[in-house]
Amino acid sequence: MPRERLPLLFDLSRSDEPKGETGLASGPSAEQVAAAIASGRCQDERVFDRFLNSAMRIVSDLHWTPLVVALRTAEWLNQLEVETVVDVGSGAGKFCVATALATRCKFIGVEQRPRLVHAARALAETFGVSDRVQFIEGTLDDGAVPGADAYYLFNPFGENLFGPEDHIDEDVELGNERYERDIAAMESFLKQQPVGTYLIKYNGFGGRVPPTYDAVRSALDLPNLLRVWRKTRENWSGFEP
Repeated sequence: MPRERLPLLFDLSRSDEPKGETGLASGPSAEQVAAAIASGRCQDERVFDRFLNSAMRIVSDLHWTPLVVALRTAEWLNQLEVETVVDVGSGAGKFCVATALATRCKFIGVEQRPRLVHAARALAETFGVSDRVQFIEGTLDDGAVPGADAYYLFNPFGENLFGPEDHIDEDVELGNERYERDIAAMESFLKQQPVGTYLIKYNGFGGRVPPTYDAVRSALDLPNLLRVWRKTRENWSGFEP
């Protein structure tokens, strides 16, 4: 689905603006971008992505959460009074950092690639949220996902089904077997969470939400479906769909 064009608050297309080391116009500072996001205003993706290195900017459209989704999620997290969020497959940290700027939540990103963990920590430092945003290396297999009020999934296992040209790199195991294993582990993990736990899905995760969860928020006006589920009961007495 084509991405919705976001309003430009800072014009990066002007040829008279100086060029920074990212190769894009130097544009606004991290403090200015942080203040705009904190106020709930959408940014052109390039404004935020300037603070990623070139390799991570190239894959941003495919792999990192759009700012408009981060802002909608932040709105819901504030409404639901969520305090802690874990992003499974946090990549370069864009979702955690951007959403933290618009909430008071604490975020933990779990990421399997060490270089992305390092980059995400640097991004949190750049935007001044490292007191509330941390990143750890790990996977579902090794039990690295900590407890939290809410879990965010932006199709974190989909890369296993992509062709090589759409892989971030070839440094980790990828493929159908890994995909099936991760889906099963995620479904089991969700079943084990306590009543009251929230699941935030953007563009799905490939598996089924346990029937003990109920949908409490949905957005159809974003590039892909964004939905929040809440675990409301320990057991399910009906038929699982």
